[in-house]
Amino acid sequence: MPLTFKGGVHPPDKKELAKDRAIKVAQAPKQVVIPLSQHIGAPCKPAVEIGQQVKKGEVVGTPQGFVSAPVHASVSGKVVSIGDFPLATGKMTLSVVIENDFQEEWTLLKDHPDYISLPPDQLKEMVKDAGLVGMGGAAFPTHVKLSPPKEKPIDVLVINGAECEPYLTADYRLMIERPSDIIEGTKILMKILGVKKAFIGIEDNKPDAVEILKKASSGIAEITVCGLEVKYPQGAEKMLIKAAVNREVPPRALPMDVGVVVQNIGTTIAVFEAARYGKPLIERVVTVSGESINEPANLMVKIGTLVSELIKECGGFKTEAAKVISGGPMMGFAMYDLNVPVTKGTSGILALPEEGLVHVDEFNPCIRCGRCIEACAMGLMPSMLSVLSERGFYEEAKEYGLFDCFECGSCTYVCPSKRPIVQFVRLAKSMVKP
Repeated sequence: MPLTFKGGVHPPDKKELAKDRAIKVAQAPKQVVIPLSQHIGAPCKPAVEIGQQVKKGEVVGTPQGFVSAPVHASVSGKVVSIGDFPLATGKMTLSVVIENDFQEEWTLLKDHPDYISLPPDQLKEMVKDAGLVGMGGAAFPTHVKLSPPKEKPIDVLVINGAECEPYLTADYRLMIERPSDIIEGTKILMKILGVKKAFIGIEDNKPDAVEILKKASSGIAEITVCGLEVKYPQGAEKMLIKAAVNREVPPRALPMDVGVVVQNIGTTIAVFEAARYGKPLIERVVTVSGESINEPANLMVKIGTLVSELIKECGGFKTEAAKVISGGPMMGFAMYDLNVPVTKGTSGILALPEEGLVHVDEFNPCIRCGRCIEACAMGLMPSMLSVLSERGFYEEAKEYGLFDCFECGSCTYVCPSKRPIVQFVRLAKSMVKP
């Protein structure tokens, strides 16, 4: 029996559109817009000035706190602007605009062929200097995750290869094409954390990835590749920990509270590149897919490339796109403008036609059917959260575990009344303190 958790839903995975498309390097843009806040935590402070020449990999934003991560130039060229530019969420963020000179001139990187023999603290410092963040979408600074307090000892590392969001295939392609880098990154993470056991969790709809990583990790008893039931949100940290390690993270607690650290596949490869080559996080794989895209693809994209350029590279729209989403269809954001940059947390760009979409102005009253309660992986009552929020009883919603909800969207997906439950939850969260 595949490993799993209680609750969840089974949306069509739609991965066939892009899963067989090998990773291709995207065309270098003429200009990149690099936000100085691409992570949870304090924004960076500009480290460059307008008119300054920068090299690829050079720091352009310095962190202003522990929970932060430096930002680097993804191209070489001249800084032509520093100002507020929109992200996919619509938020205006201070950004550095670099005009690409197409020289691809790197700043000096420190190569470490003997990286695995380096002390844990030095490896962690290399991860921090490279500006690594969680690349599954959360964008939490990686070095912070790798610095648990002494009173919370870690004994297990879990690598998240579930990629349970429909359409997205970036991590799948990395598992197929770069398994040895994933294993090396896993070994580095294990050394930093001082753990002797790691699990790589992969959904069973990726059997080739499971086999490839089992082969890559053969002979390494400390690393176990495990197949997981195909069910959304299998890739959520708490669900993944329950499925792979059979530990339950209590409400309002973190994985480290049960001795576990979780890292994404893309992040794990970035850890290897940072330790081995000193390479900062200046590019990532992005799935460009959806029924409205002419040529779905998995592209290696320079951070700061505009979404409009990626869509153009994929042949533009095949049919009119009713929505373009940054991320996956369950937890992503519908974009209002395509001239926004790819960030460290951009896992996918999806163009979806009108057919099959549900609009939030079409919802009906809750009929108390209980489907959302059955689907909720956190064991909450989403129906009550939505009703209380709709009526303005925000404080009362806290009594129903408001802040335990991580907004996976399973409740909204199964609701026969088409209620925007996640949006109601977000509204309530914005109106009260945790």
